[in-house]
Amino acid sequence: MDCRDGYLLVSHVPYVTAERTVAYGTLVSPLTVSGDTTDRPGTHEAWFLGGLPHDQHGRELTAIINQRGPLPLTDSLQASCSFSSKPSTGYEDYFHKMTTYAALLQGHARAIDPTATAQTHHPVEATEDEDTPFRYLDTATSRAGIGVFSRRLAVDKAVIVGLGGTGSYILDLLAKTEIREIHLYDADELLNHNAFRMAGAASLDDLRHRPSKVEYLQTRFDPMHSRIVAHPHHLTESNLHEVNDASIVFISIDDGSAKQPIIDALEQWDVPFIDGGMGLYTSEKGLGGQVRTTASTPAHRSHVHQGRISFADPAEDLYCSNIQIADLNMLNACLAVIRWKKMVGFYADLDEEHHSIYQVDGNNLINDDRASED
Repeated sequence: MDCRDGYLLVSHVPYVTAERTVAYGTLVSPLTVSGDTTDRPGTHEAWFLGGLPHDQHGRELTAIINQRGPLPLTDSLQASCSFSSKPSTGYEDYFHKMTTYAALLQGHARAIDPTATAQTHHPVEATEDEDTPFRYLDTATSRAGIGVFSRRLAVDKAVIVGLGGTGSYILDLLAKTEIREIHLYDADELLNHNAFRMAGAASLDDLRHRPSKVEYLQTRFDPMHSRIVAHPHHLTESNLHEVNDASIVFISIDDGSAKQPIIDALEQWDVPFIDGGMGLYTSEKGLGGQVRTTASTPAHRSHVHQGRISFADPAEDLYCSNIQIADLNMLNACLAVIRWKKMVGFYADLDEEHHSIYQVDGNNLINDDRASED
């Protein structure tokens, strides 16, 4: 028995092949866990790693086989089929579930070889997966069966520049992926106005102590993701070398003049980046404006310097205003992270847009700067 990538694996389960010989495979079930304790199984389905099981007469077990493979679960787990057999009252626990499925296969195997058994009595050594940054099992991925795609998010290093509003929601989303390291850059302290547009809820005591934004956020997300690194200073020309090995950089600062050296350096180093921003105004009908997401990759960069990103000083930028609302900060972060997930192949990317504008008053999302247009 083993746990891997949010799945429970029971190996050495005997089954009958199409040739009426006994072989051994592995039963797999997604885990439903509350902290470090398993809950009742969230699904009655299971997967099988091996061949297609048959009965003692060589007939396929169509009564329990739900899908035929190959069915990729993760990069290292590929099922030959899935099973669906549900007791009237469901499975009480994982022991009940896995022993029931094992017995269904083992019964036919023992009709051919009476010594066939799934009970090896081998000791199971508890091991810790040192490759994951998570402090507990990611069972959401295994329950959804999207481990193959989730592993594409396990890049070495992501950087977030600016954690005032949008950047905090980017962190919230990235902390739920297997990115090996997440680096945060911001020199500012956590103040009241930040608390009303950032992810989570700061306490009054937090605000009284005026912690740096990045150190505050690092402590908040450390219980889930163990490799978040706080840099309580701005990213400037003096320390830009620290991000030359980044897999992706998210820029969420409103000072266009501060972006210029960052973007110049990232382009020189062939580092992909995504820049987000918003411009809002007041009117008699309410707030209006736009939320912008601009991506830049080594294969598609020219649009960045054609007016898509402003490099003006905030005081000189007529479009720039400091109106920020938590829901639009969150939307800006969502669009940026979705854009990155498309870039690495987690989501399908039919349009390959590198620039999008969400118009608040019309609820329109406009895509432009497609990579295919280069």
